[in-house]
Amino acid sequence: MRTICIMNHKGGVGKTTTAINLAAGLSRNDKKVLLLDLDPQGNIDLSLKVDAEKNIYDAMTGEATISSCIVNVAKNFDVISSTESLTKAEHYLYKHDDSRLLLKQLLSMIDGYDYLIIDCPPSLGILNQNVLAFCQEVFVPTSADFLGFDALKKMEKVIETINETYGHNIKMTRVIPTLYDKRNRICKDTLKDINEQFNGLASNPIRVNSKLKEAPKKGKSIFKYARSSSGAKDYGQLVEDVIQMEPRAAI
Repeated sequence: MRTICIMNHKGGVGKTTTAINLAAGLSRNDKKVLLLDLDPQGNIDLSLKVDAEKNIYDAMTGEATISSCIVNVAKNFDVISSTESLTKAEHYLYKHDDSRLLLKQLLSMIDGYDYLIIDCPPSLGILNQNVLAFCQEVFVPTSADFLGFDALKKMEKVIETINETYGHNIKMTRVIPTLYDKRNRICKDTLKDINEQFNGLASNPIRVNSKLKEAPKKGKSIFKYARSSSGAKDYGQLVEDVIQMEPRAAI
């Protein structure tokens, strides 16, 4: 099972959009996928109309088993939701004796999937540290602008620190330029910088597309909502890219 966290400590870079559409796209390619929401805003539940009875915080506190939190939303596509109750998770983890390992131990109980994809909140708190200590790969969506590129460089240093602290070997395996508009000079310059500094890690850019913003209101992935849109084409290419990475990810 590939364990991938979608993470950037900067907000507004398309993490949830990427997590949802990557998971949906993989499931449409006969990959069994579990998408886990670790953002207290609960946008995955809202964007896919999940309406789950149990969520990840219930599992963390022992109020529910991790398996009872899983909801099927489509063929090969399951979700574990979060709610605003997850805002209490940082405090709960700090009080726990094994605060750095609790979530890791919980997630280790999950099996039977080809992919576990985790949508992370925009922070560097203990919740995200737990995720980084568990996952094999980090995908970093980054807006194609100056501040987005700066946050990307900082994420590289965060990953190095986590590996040193936890004796782990998580790798940044994909940088995903988002909110790309070829009409804007800053987008083109930033994409050039990303490709130069993160050679071989950058995916195709995800272009600015209104359909990507509309799809959550309908409770659908971009593939169900507007499969001929540029958003569907861009995320479709990302899905193909991720599948092609499988032999290397297995090493």
